Amino acid sequence: MYINQKIMKTIVMTCFGALLLFSSCGQAQDQTSTSSNSEQNPSTNVMFSSDMVNTGGEDSTAWNKLTAEETNVIVYKGTEYPGTGLYVDNHEDGIYQCKRCNASLFTSDSKFESGTGWPSFDDFIENSVELVKDADGYREEIVCNNCKGHLGHAFMGEGFTPKNTRHCVNSISLNFVAAEELKNNNQVETNQDKEMETAIFASGCFWGTEYFFEKEEGVISTQVGYIGGTKENPTYTEVCAHTTGHAEAVKVVYDPTKTDYETLCKLFFETHDPTQVDRQGPDIGDQYRTEVFYLNDDQKEIAEKLKAILEAKGLKVATSITEATRFWDGEDYHEHYYANKGGTPYCHGYTKRF
Repeated sequence: MYINQKIMKTIVMTCFGALLLFSSCGQAQDQTSTSSNSEQNPSTNVMFSSDMVNTGGEDSTAWNKLTAEETNVIVYKGTEYPGTGLYVDNHEDGIYQCKRCNASLFTSDSKFESGTGWPSFDDFIENSVELVKDADGYREEIVCNNCKGHLGHAFMGEGFTPKNTRHCVNSISLNFVAAEELKNNNQVETNQDKEMETAIFASGCFWGTEYFFEKEEGVISTQVGYIGGTKENPTYTEVCAHTTGHAEAVKVVYDPTKTDYETLCKLFFETHDPTQVDRQGPDIGDQYRTEVFYLNDDQKEIAEKLKAILEAKGLKVATSITEATRFWDGEDYHEHYYANKGGTPYCHGYTKRF
């Protein structure tokens, strides 16, 4: 009887631990897998599936270089074991930033003790985090809104704080900058204190357009999508069928204290061939046209000035300068394509023109 009680206790505790791990923040395993291949890397504190491992040892993106352990979480959506993360018990004042792209995500004021074994925050800095449906179909995954790196999961209705929300984050997805360091470096603590501005450019395949803008100094975020057509909320398939009139474009949100519209507009003209009509390199179709979609008269004036400069140099510029209509976000699998997949654009490159 004593042995049976010990066995039963072990089974109960094991099941309870597994349930806590799954419900708190653990990454759901691929439901299509035909065998159980979940394991722990013996040299790390990260849970992952063996088919998710980046054997190259580092993240091959345009962002900060990542270790294999960091890649397994940030890119391949693994999860740290509870209680092992660097920031679980961190109580310093400061800002938590994305390890992959340095975007500011959470303030120390929003961090609280949840007892789950992962850093928990009841709010995030405005527009810094995106909630997306998890692969398991019911949980909410949270990702960096700038680089789409995996952070963890969001849980509602648990009653930990008056905001009734817990953003459960892997420490390994974060860097922490202490308040004193922020002060010494003269950094702005939150994106809420800034007035961001937006620009929209179409220069062929939006994979290549985004590739250059997402790395530009002063750019806060980029979003691929569709603009300039007649159908509401078009799909990639519809746009490629040439039935909607949309252009593939990129919406660029930037900090005007670090860059300006003219700098970004010059980058637009210098990273594609503005003389080509309804195509860019091997990509042919009206969705690949060259076009600036201005949001105000200042943007229109700048775009027209730069176009005139190029024409004065002898270029037959085909770029249209059009007042922006509604911008429709593109499908997630197009977002940060080269940053996520590696490689470089096949129909975009830099040519100094100004």
